[in-house]
Order: sequence, then structure tokens, then C-alpha cells
Amino acid sequence: MTDTDVTRTEIDPERLKMFSFGVFSQLSGAVTAGMIHLGDKLGLYAALAGLDRPATTAELAEAAGLQERWVREWAHNQAAAQIINVDTTVTPELFSLSPEAVAVLASPDNVAFGVGMFHRFPQTMAALGEMPESFRTGLGHDYDTHGCEGAIGIEKSFEPWMRHHLLDTVLSGLDGVIERLERGVSVIDIGCGAGGAVLLMAKRFPNSTFVGYDISERALERAAERLAESEVSNARFANPRDESMPTDGSCDLVTTFDCIHDMTRPQEMMHSIRKAIADDGTWLLVDIKGRDTFAENVEKNPMASLMYGISVLSCMSSALSEPNGAGLGTLGLPASKAEEMSSTAGFSQFRKMDIDHSVNNFYEIRV
Repeated sequence: MTDTDVTRTEIDPERLKMFSFGVFSQLSGAVTAGMIHLGDKLGLYAALAGLDRPATTAELAEAAGLQERWVREWAHNQAAAQIINVDTTVTPELFSLSPEAVAVLASPDNVAFGVGMFHRFPQTMAALGEMPESFRTGLGHDYDTHGCEGAIGIEKSFEPWMRHHLLDTVLSGLDGVIERLERGVSVIDIGCGAGGAVLLMAKRFPNSTFVGYDISERALERAAERLAESEVSNARFANPRDESMPTDGSCDLVTTFDCIHDMTRPQEMMHSIRKAIADDGTWLLVDIKGRDTFAENVEKNPMASLMYGISVLSCMSSALSEPNGAGLGTLGLPASKAEEMSSTAGFSQFRKMDIDHSVNNFYEIRV
């Protein structure tokens, strides 16, 4: 908004049209996000990718086991939004996925797979029903209010990149950690969610022991299921409300992935991490790339509006789910604050790792 915008009192008809267009473009994006959710849930992207050629909606409906009329309307939304390709020079139209769309929408093992947030889209939007009360009382809602699909959605959001980079990019970038893990050390992952990072590390380093902690019963249920399906025997999961984290400095590596900003008491958690970690241990802190000011976030993050909105519906809501919660929010833990808080907790070494990630920063923290 410019100074002129602030001082104007008369409605400009052309600006009114553009403003209305901008507002309804946001609604268009929200509705299309719902259609992406359906495309994933109903297997439409996988079916279209599996056909491996341009297809009519009748062919796509048959491949997915669905009714053509519904598939046609969905496909028209997706093509209008330029998410799937369409050839309108023939009748009926032919729809297809670009190689990039296949990677993002139909390839769970691809590092670019991106349907996790869309998987949990209904649960995220359902939080709108609770928001008026939260705005009045100040109290938010923890992640379990998003149900088991919420936990799976977070799993799908972050794990594709982790599967490709956690072991050989992130852990190998920590000073001496790989060698210690190979020899055998004690590791805890705080805010472990559905357990993906724990299971990845435990499988690669059988001589080490791993415990994942989370207060989300939904996430722990999912983690237990995955542990039972795995061949891992050196890992387990626990709720810190039932089983306290170590306080004797017995942990050689502590990891926290995208969770500190969600916590009601992040500073207290950092003090707990200091009690848990050995004097020569390492804390790997991974968190969202926030900047020091709102202006910087808007300037440098093209997804800033999404991040702030998700914060209201999810991250900040979790961080305010108890009275007097910190409420950091999605973009509330920039490097400067992370370093300040870790120093307050008793850590003296703080290094931002040179890792290219579209959403997260990675920090190596030591005593």
C-alpha cells in the first residue's frame, strides 16, 4: 500500500476491479487446492501418469475407477489452473501431465513430491471453525485436532526431501557425527511426528539407538505402525508426558525437525535439550526460514502470505494451545532468535549449515 492509497477516500472504479480480482483469485486458489487434494486422494494424478500418454476424461475415469462426468469437471479445473495440460484442438480434449507435474503430484519417491499439505487440506481448513473462539480467547489447538490425516499429511510434506538428503547431505555436514553414529551413540529426535527421520537414521546406523519423542498421540500411532512394518530394532517412540526425556547428558545427538516454532514452551524445550545432551554432543535444529521482520519475510519469501495463513490455522495455533504459550508461529524462529534462545539455554556454538532447502534452515548447535 502506497501513501497515496492511505490518503485516498474516493473509490477508483479500475482499482476496485483489480482489487476484487485479487481477492477472488485467492478464493480460486483455495478451491483449486481442494481439487488437488481430491486428485491425490482419488488417485487421478497417479492414473494419468500411469497412462503415460494424453488421455480423454473417459480413459482417465476408467483408469481410476471413477465416474467420467465428475472426472471431466475436475480435469477442467486443473487444466484451467494450468496444473495439468490439455489439448483443446481435438474433441474430446486430451489431458496429460508434464514431467514436472509427475514429479510433484504423482511420484512419492521423488524429492520434489509435494502433495503433503494438500493431503491434510480438509483438516487444515476445518480449523477455520475453531478460529473465531481462538481469536477471542487467545487459545489455539494442538496438532491432534487435525486427526490422523493431519499426521500423515505432515509426513508426506517433509519426508520426500528427507529420504534423499537427511543421511548423505545433512548428517554428513555435521562435524564428526557420521563417524560417531557408525560406532554407536544415543540419539533422540524431539517432535518426531510419524517417525520418518528416526526410522531412516536407525536403519542406516544399527549400532546406535534412537528414541523419538512427540506429544501427538496421532503421530505416535502412525510412528508405531511404521516401526512395526520396518526391520528396525534399535528405535522406539515415546510421549514425553509419559516418559521424561533424559536429563543426564547421555545423548550424543539431538534432532528437532520443523517443530520448535510449534511448541508452547520453546525456550524450556531448549533448556531440556541442554540437559539431555552430552558436553561434546550435537544438536541439529531444523526450522522454517523466517526473517527478522515482516517486511523481510514479504520481500524474500514469495510464499509469505501462505506461511502466515498456515500459522494461524496450524503452527501458531499449536504454539498457543496452552495458556501463555510462546506463539512463535511459522516464520517466528529466524536465525537470530534461534541463536539467542540456544545461547540462553547454555549452548555457545551456533552454525548455519550450507544446505539448500526451499523452506528450512539447518543449524549445528554445540555446547
